[in-house]
Amino acid sequence: MSEQVQIDDLLGQEPAAAVQREAGLHRQLSTRQVAMIGLGSTIGTGLFLGSAISVKLAGPSVVLSFLIGAIIALPVMWALAEMSAAHPTAGAFGVHAQMYLNPWAGFAVRYTYWLCLVIVVGSEVVAAAIYCQYWFPHVPVLLWIAAFSVAMIYLNTLSIDNFGAIEFWFAMIKVVTIVVFLVLGTSLLLGFGFPRIGAANYTAHGGFFPGGWSGVGLGVVMAIFSYLGLEIMAATAGEAADPQVAVPRALRRTLLTLMIFYVAGLGIVVGIVPWNRIDLGQSPFVRVFETVGIPAAGHIMNFVVLSAALSSATCNLYFGGRLLFSLARGGYAPAALGRLNKRGMPTSAVFASSIGMFAAMMLAQQLQNTKAFEYMIGVAFFGGPFVWIMTLITHIGFRQKMGRAGQTFLRIAPGGSWSSTLGLVALLAVLISTWWVPSFHVTLLAGPPWLAFITACYFLFRRAANRNFANAEKQGRVQAPGHSFL
Repeated sequence: MSEQVQIDDLLGQEPAAAVQREAGLHRQLSTRQVAMIGLGSTIGTGLFLGSAISVKLAGPSVVLSFLIGAIIALPVMWALAEMSAAHPTAGAFGVHAQMYLNPWAGFAVRYTYWLCLVIVVGSEVVAAAIYCQYWFPHVPVLLWIAAFSVAMIYLNTLSIDNFGAIEFWFAMIKVVTIVVFLVLGTSLLLGFGFPRIGAANYTAHGGFFPGGWSGVGLGVVMAIFSYLGLEIMAATAGEAADPQVAVPRALRRTLLTLMIFYVAGLGIVVGIVPWNRIDLGQSPFVRVFETVGIPAAGHIMNFVVLSAALSSATCNLYFGGRLLFSLARGGYAPAALGRLNKRGMPTSAVFASSIGMFAAMMLAQQLQNTKAFEYMIGVAFFGGPFVWIMTLITHIGFRQKMGRAGQTFLRIAPGGSWSSTLGLVALLAVLISTWWVPSFHVTLLAGPPWLAFITACYFLFRRAANRNFANAEKQGRVQAPGHSFL
């Protein structure tokens, strides 16, 4: 047997072995906690701050952009639900890619998305600092970033049941407030208890399609970014009490809830505030309450969007730590990052995944706050669609291999592989269209060089691992799968 075959066996694509490598995490998350972690990761700056970018691109027709974004997200949700129910692991779609595509795919997907999460956590911290400037304009941004960073790292070192309980109520603040916002906003538009605003703002200032259908299409770019975070629920399968039930159910509920929140929420925003008066440096939701003369509600809403940003950052740090833990247990990262503390939490991986918050501090010094936010989400956006694209390709392979083997699995995706194929085409179109969104020029500029770099790293790793494996075999100390050679 050649060294190459040996190391491929060591890295392994056997489902049972891949799941076993990540043993040690405590399975204590309930179905409702899994769902709230999903909402916590997605309802953040995408809805409360980043949505202003979509409004500028599409105007009132931004509601169609987010509806189309939800339709594109559907096949991804179906694919994640099927594969996570079959193979519940913390590495989620990265481990699945290794199983059903090849080791390079598992390596590239996990490291790409880990980098994406690192940047997103930093962007969320920058957004939280922007919200705090609403109350304390003279307090240095660096102070807010440092304080929030320490708090988020601490939360991610607690036991998983405590983390799930805290994130549940953290996310509940956002959910309840958005529901209240929808009720209040509808009352403002229809004149129930307030002077009637009506529907004039939907057609004034250039009409419903001020940017044409191209504006709607470009608005989908930000819509997809806003739905990113659904995939984090796939990682909770490794710590869910009943992943076969909890994860698919939570994915369905979360996507439906997000669609209602985004479409209805933005529909109310552009109905109350003229779309051309929405500022990129301020949350459109806070702007709504200021416009109708309810300053106290504006302060309350600013507190909510602040909690939304911090909740999202905490969840993304959670997943970043799990991805790095999964990489370490698979032999793709230093073994120390695969260790768990006495509460079953990958503390070392969490600390290593927090570097995005330190990058945020440096960017906040070099750029204005809003520019820092736009730049960071532009770089991170490549990782999200890339992982979604790879998830759909993996699902096609999953369906084919499970079908050939005659194995039973939870069938959710209507049309099977065809739904993933259609979603794949749509996501490729979205990724290409980022070139025409000024804030996302860096997406396609940064993406290909990163893939070239991570591919070179993979082959260098494999060569070194082959050499170490051969030396270990000669000395009679071959290591078991899951131990790092790095």
